[in-house]
Formats: sequence, C-alpha cells, structure tokens
Amino acid sequence: MNEKAQSNRGNRSRIINVYKKALAGETVTVGFLGGSITQGCAATSYDKCYAYKVFEWFKRSFPLSDVKYVNAGIGATDSQFGCARVEEDLLSKKPDICFVEFSVNDEATEHFHETYEGLIRKILSSDPGRALMLIHNVRYDDGGSAQLIHSKVARRYQVPSVSMRDVIIPELESGRLDNKTITGDNLHPNDAGHEMVSRIIISVLEDIKEHMNEAEPAEKEFPAPETENSYETSVRYRNDNSGGIIAGVSGFTEDNLPQDVITDIFRKGWTATEKGSYIMFKVKGSCIGVQYRRTIKKPAPVATLTVDGDKISAVELNAEFDEDWGDKLCLCTALEHGENKEHTVRIELTQTHEGDVLPFYLVSIIVSGN
Repeated sequence: MNEKAQSNRGNRSRIINVYKKALAGETVTVGFLGGSITQGCAATSYDKCYAYKVFEWFKRSFPLSDVKYVNAGIGATDSQFGCARVEEDLLSKKPDICFVEFSVNDEATEHFHETYEGLIRKILSSDPGRALMLIHNVRYDDGGSAQLIHSKVARRYQVPSVSMRDVIIPELESGRLDNKTITGDNLHPNDAGHEMVSRIIISVLEDIKEHMNEAEPAEKEFPAPETENSYETSVRYRNDNSGGIIAGVSGFTEDNLPQDVITDIFRKGWTATEKGSYIMFKVKGSCIGVQYRRTIKKPAPVATLTVDGDKISAVELNAEFDEDWGDKLCLCTALEHGENKEHTVRIELTQTHEGDVLPFYLVSIIVSGN
C-alpha cells in the first residue's frame, strides 16, 4: 500500500530527524493544517479523525517522547486562506512536523498552484528543521482532487506526499470497496473512512521509519518559486490588528467577542445592518482578498467591494448562501496580480431587507504580494 500511497517520495531527511528526536525522548509536536477533513467533520468524535489517529501512531511509535498535537483544520477553507493563517494557527505552536491537506478544497488551477506553492514555501522556510508531509485527499464519487497541481509543488520542493486517490479510487472502481462504507457524502470520510485515510498515511510513515538508518541525500538548495508567488507574504487583517489601515468607517461596528478556538470563524470582524454603511482600508500589495459570512438564514444583506474606486470591476458580496450545511466563511479575491502599491478598498452595504436575520459580517481583509 505504501508504494501506491507515495505520490512523491521526496527527501525524507527532515522527517527522519524528527524520528531521531522522538527516539531520544525529546518532546515532538505534530501539527495539521487543512480543511474540513482535517478538522474531523463527519467523524463521530475528535479522536476518530485521521489527524488524531496519526498523532496516536507517533505516541505509540515513540513512547519515550512527549508527543503533542495541534489540529489547525478549518472546514471549507483552502490554501489561499492557509497562507494567511498558517503562522498564527500552526507555526506559532512550533510543530516539528506538519501535515498539510487542501487537495479537495483547492481547484486544479494556476491560482491554487500559486497559493499552494506560497504555503509550502512559508512552512519550509520557517525553520530549517521543520518536517512536512502533504496529504492529497480525494472525492470518492468522481476522483476529484487538485493532486496533479499540488504534486508539481511537492516535486519541486522534495516534499514527501501521500495520495488517497492512488490507493482508494482503484478499490472503488473495481468494486472491492463500497464508498458507502467510508463516506456519507462522497467527500468527508466517516469513522471507517478516517481510519482508512490514517492507515494510508501511517503506511508511509512506517516505511520511512523502517528505512531511517539508510543514507538519505542532502536536501537540494531551496529553489526559486515556479509561480509568481504573491501569496507567500499574505497578511490577514481583522479588527485587532487593522488600526493602521482603516481609512474611514460609518455604520460598521467591531465584533469584540473572544475567539476561543480557531473554528469559531466569525470573530474579530465587523458587522453592519444599515444600507449605505461602509468601511475603507488602505493596504499595500498586489493581491487582495476579502472574507465575509455567507449564511443559510435568509434573507441576507448584500455589500459591494471596490478597489481604488473602480466601479466597473466592483465585486458583489452576497451574504446569502444556497447550500444547506451551514454558514460559510467565504474568501473572495478582489485583486490578483495588480500593481504593487497602496490600494483603497471600500466595502459598502448596498442592499438590505426588512427581514434580514443576521447582519452583514466582514471577517477580514487579506493582503498579499507586498
């Protein structure tokens, strides 16, 4: 299984060094960054999630080490948001090894090639000893995944990566495995599915451990980026760090309720209910994203975003969400590869309804490329 699972063998030296540290009885922190599968959606409890099961393997395999666990999974998020939050949500916890999982949330486009590369560069350059493994999950009905795009990044940076598609899809296609036994919606693994995902990852981790005393080539020099790589420098602004960039505000108020966990996603932002309310930011960079709440509770307000007063390219931020699984933290790209200079971003509430259930919620502004 581990041969099929290894979509890229990569350079194993960083992972081997983590094993050696754990075998010596030193503390090791295992961290995970990803979307809803990493968060553990559809698992019946947190300890049934694949991430926790991989953490348990580290504890079993290295009993002398105090192994710590960090799960930075947030549902319905992608590598573009990952670039902006990886420092606060994961790297600040000083993980020795990181597992990154975004292959069913990213699309197989050049945009996500660039955001994924930025994220991988950010993790690898954060600490020369920090190990990284990439997890390529898959849709169980059509085999959908951004694995091909993500694998280009894995090969360029010699990062070991594990493919669910290469192991699971052939079993489904042959009829040896029924997708109903591992998923309820063809996307999120159930308990049995999380167990399967964890075993596939662990098969690779065990293979590395079995051969850890064999000579491993030295890492190659850190390569230049293959894409424009605007997103490696992403900065996320919320109401607790945006004082220097707010250029004007009317009708938008700060949400100062505490954010106890990272999955409490609608915190530290701004709300507005009255048509004509606006908030303006002055930010420097070449790419600008905005995060806002889309809600299943209808009707909901609509806002309009303009960059540098360009109404022709204005972006509509419709807070109504047509899915039924819950409110979504939506990330909209308002500017990509624009001029690297100071830009004025204006968000104005342009449509409200008498029966609006919730206010418009602006979560953050993400600026990249400076």
